Amino acid sequence: MKFNKLSHFYLLAIAVIVIDQIIKVVVHLNMDEHTGFNVLGISWLQIHYVTNPGMAFGMTLGGAYGKIILSLFRLVAVTAIGFYMAKMFKKQVSKGLQLCVALIFGGAIGNLVDSIFYGFFSPRLLVDDAPFTVFHGKVVDMFFVDIYKGIIELPIVGRIDLWLWPIFNFADASIFVAVCVIVIFQKKFFKEEETAV
Repeated sequence: MKFNKLSHFYLLAIAVIVIDQIIKVVVHLNMDEHTGFNVLGISWLQIHYVTNPGMAFGMTLGGAYGKIILSLFRLVAVTAIGFYMAKMFKKQVSKGLQLCVALIFGGAIGNLVDSIFYGFFSPRLLVDDAPFTVFHGKVVDMFFVDIYKGIIELPIVGRIDLWLWPIFNFADASIFVAVCVIVIFQKKFFKEEETAV
């Protein structure tokens, strides 16, 4: 695909969403939470099923309505990214930057689907003490790169178990890769964007 139409970038985002949701549903239906296995016999590369009630690294907003606030914020952010994609295409900014934003858009929607709908479809994926099911779903994570595990002791905080990589999903990976590419090629991407303005 040459990505010469705006619809091509939206199709890339849809592909990320579909792949992400297929993986999540397969893991949820076929594994118990907190179980896993090595991929191709590689001990540090694992599929390990966990759910995340909040945002990155398991951080949450407190209170009965913390999750809905987070879900609504994600919905607003995703909508803004969708409009930004159309604006970037109109301005004919770098295709590389547009591809990255499409990956971020698809990844963000992938996790938003979990937050909005998963609590409705499965009691196991409903955030504890949720006042209602919609907008209170947990995000399904499964990819674990277990390269390093250690323990650090910090004053006041105490002992912390430390993993080099958090457990993540395909949507997270799409966002992470896109952000890394943007950071690496930012001079090229944003120079072209300034020129196009």
